[in-house]
Amino acid sequence: MSELVLEVAQLCASYGKVQALHDINLTLERGSIATVIGPNGAGKSTLLNAIMGVLPAQGSVRYRGRAVERWSLEQRVMEGIALVPERRELFASMSVEDNLLLGGFRRLRLRQAQPMDQLPVVFDLFPRLKERRAQLAGTLSGGERQMLAIGRAMMAKPALLMLDEPSLGLAPRIVKEILQIVAELRSAGISVLLVEQNARAALQTADHGYVLELGKVTMQGESTRLAGDPQVIQAYLGFGKKAETEVVATS
Repeated sequence: MSELVLEVAQLCASYGKVQALHDINLTLERGSIATVIGPNGAGKSTLLNAIMGVLPAQGSVRYRGRAVERWSLEQRVMEGIALVPERRELFASMSVEDNLLLGGFRRLRLRQAQPMDQLPVVFDLFPRLKERRAQLAGTLSGGERQMLAIGRAMMAKPALLMLDEPSLGLAPRIVKEILQIVAELRSAGISVLLVEQNARAALQTADHGYVLELGKVTMQGESTRLAGDPQVIQAYLGFGKKAETEVVATS
């Protein structure tokens, strides 16, 4: 039986009197990718922030079999949970390499052997970062900044990596490149929770999918099944019956 890295049950979160998440249930196995898709304002980023402990929440969150509701944000980071936020939050006036080295701080604090040994791994995944290792992070392109944000999170050797809209503002070619790298993380045993508005790319990358609407999970299942569901196609994959007919006619 596969190990469950993340188990979320009956999770609720609010902004003041406005409830943003309603009884969310979600699981993620070791070495698998789950994606959460849905429209703007559905609560996707809120879900990641609630799991990370950035936002107060009610319900159950278990990480590798342990309840984490009472853990601080720092405790969650130290235990191997990493969040790459939508804003990326890099240190613009520091070099690419220094940004990456900061990502190894967790392992340094834990006095792990060779805490910076992930640097060659990150450079293998993102050769462009190796080429620009001395360059200031603030001078990178949007795609390179996203690579750096993911690479910095990878330096901590997380068991759970959460990505918030990694394709935001990027050219389709760069999106494809980054998501291909995300898919490769399975082989390292890393579990990825991917929040993405580009539903087509997300479902092509993930093993399992959740559709979030108005703070509620309205559909879930294997990503290939969701990608073929008429409701998902019409609402999130960019074409309805007319376009489907055109695709059939030209195929």
